[in-house]
Amino acid sequence: MTLFFKKTLFASTMLAGLSGGLAIAADLQPIQPEPVVPIEVPNVWKFQVTMYGWATALNGDVGIRSLPPVKVNESFGDILQNLDGAFMGSFYASNGTWSVLTDLIWAKVGADATIGPFGGRAEFKQTQTIASGAVGYRLPFGPPNLDISATAGVRYNHLTADVEVSPAIIPITVTRDASKSWLDPVIGLSMRYDINDRWFVNALADVGGFDVGSKITAQGFAAVGYRWTKNISTAIGYRAIYTDYEDNGFTYKITQHGLFSSLGISF
Repeated sequence: MTLFFKKTLFASTMLAGLSGGLAIAADLQPIQPEPVVPIEVPNVWKFQVTMYGWATALNGDVGIRSLPPVKVNESFGDILQNLDGAFMGSFYASNGTWSVLTDLIWAKVGADATIGPFGGRAEFKQTQTIASGAVGYRLPFGPPNLDISATAGVRYNHLTADVEVSPAIIPITVTRDASKSWLDPVIGLSMRYDINDRWFVNALADVGGFDVGSKITAQGFAAVGYRWTKNISTAIGYRAIYTDYEDNGFTYKITQHGLFSSLGISF
């Protein structure tokens, strides 16, 4: 085998090996990464049922038909002596973005007041139902442990009122009674702040009426709470509801306010 033949054979072999390597390299396509599928967080709803007591005081004016408005200024201690019954509770649901809050107050109370410069007396009794419902949407700001939501809803009032007036210088007693129901649209803000895994703060403020039902109605409350277990919590705070409603001689300009305490059960 001549030297030329050997060199030609070696060159052919190298060329074939290089061609095969290039062909293999061409067949080895780069591995494409699998597309990342985002993990969907389940839209889990959480619920809480709350029972509470509200030590309500009454301040304002109540007038029925031809009677002039009677000034009511009664503390909770005064009202408690004439309290014939009460029920208060709320239901809350949230999925982290949307929330629903309902609240129910029913109470039958009474109060006495002095009228006129000569010491006449007026006795005021009322049976009242306040039912509220609102939908909230969490606003996209603040730390994870702070939940601020814009709310919109309605507040329904049903009021049966009796006023008995006994003037001091006239030996007569005038009695008037009336029953009224009205619905107020309300808008507001709610806030929940988790201080830690045990302590938390709740607050709410709303305003409404806008002459749809009441001329104006407003509510505010704030409370500090403690979680005893994962499902049971208690809270104590202060709540006030103002209502300015007038219709055909019926006047109800009252602020209901006082301390409250609550027991919440979550599930």
